[in-house]
Amino acid sequence: MSIPVRLVKGADDVLRGDAVSRLVDELVGDGDRSLLVDVFDLDVADLGSAVDAAQTPPFLTDKRIVVVRKFGRFSKADELVPLLTYLEDPLGSTDLVLVWERSAEPSARAVRVPPTLTKAVTAAGGEVLDTDAPSGRGLSSWVAEQFSGAGLDVEPRVRDQIVETIGEDAGAVVGLIERLKGAHPPGARLGTEDVTPFLGQAGGVPPWDLTDAIDKGDVRLALDRLQRMMGAGDRHPLAVMATLQSHYTRILRLDGADARSEKEAAALLGIKGSTFPAKKALTQSRRLGGPGIRRAIQLLATADVDLRGARAWPGELVMEVLVARLARLSR
Repeated sequence: MSIPVRLVKGADDVLRGDAVSRLVDELVGDGDRSLLVDVFDLDVADLGSAVDAAQTPPFLTDKRIVVVRKFGRFSKADELVPLLTYLEDPLGSTDLVLVWERSAEPSARAVRVPPTLTKAVTAAGGEVLDTDAPSGRGLSSWVAEQFSGAGLDVEPRVRDQIVETIGEDAGAVVGLIERLKGAHPPGARLGTEDVTPFLGQAGGVPPWDLTDAIDKGDVRLALDRLQRMMGAGDRHPLAVMATLQSHYTRILRLDGADARSEKEAAALLGIKGSTFPAKKALTQSRRLGGPGIRRAIQLLATADVDLRGARAWPGELVMEVLVARLARLSR
């Protein structure tokens, strides 16, 4: 039984775009793309026109593939009524591909997929494809799967190097794989010397990579994580400051609170779900002690004022000095 509709979503533009390309290629197969595929960009096309195409029988072919992009311009379920009505009884000869991506208009903002649409897609017998790569430990396995699927054999230590370099930018794997496929024959065993020239600039990293490095007292690693957050991660110094303030506020709240376990610490901090962040805050609170925590808060307060014009330093330099001092304080 064919799948009448697929909803493709994901925060990474490269991963989402690559998934859509591969999906359409798979649906076209050996057919004539010019006869099979209709593409509607909702920045310039009307949703009603796309729905009309989806419910129109194919001509000269046995099916029609309708790709509708820029669904992220819709923030309300009411705006999707024509599509939701179609999904109540989708045409069997149409393969409908819905791409949830942000509008290209300058004022556009990211909009989450309405639950109504997700339910309608699954109720119609369709699929929801989330193209985002996993975070944390799962990223290493995901990278291995991408290389294996592309017919490339990389050494485990090289895979770890790739994960370390790309950071949050999982979409960089797509370009890396294509470059390596162009430079090496299928099935070749790739080592560090084969992959390193193609890796490019290190990608951004999540905020907890920075706070973990600071808590360990590793100045070099903390500065590296900070620079990657502000560089490839494109985070403003004030945004990084907000991350550090939140981190040390948790630590401060646990000082003298007599929390004896991460569960008690999570309750005091109002953390629901995983208690791991509470465990890290409790460990660091005990490590720094009252005097260390007070000194960290003083450093944060001074740097915050400096960022807002008290000192004629670039914001990046203010943050580098702050992070180095906080990491040294954790030793």
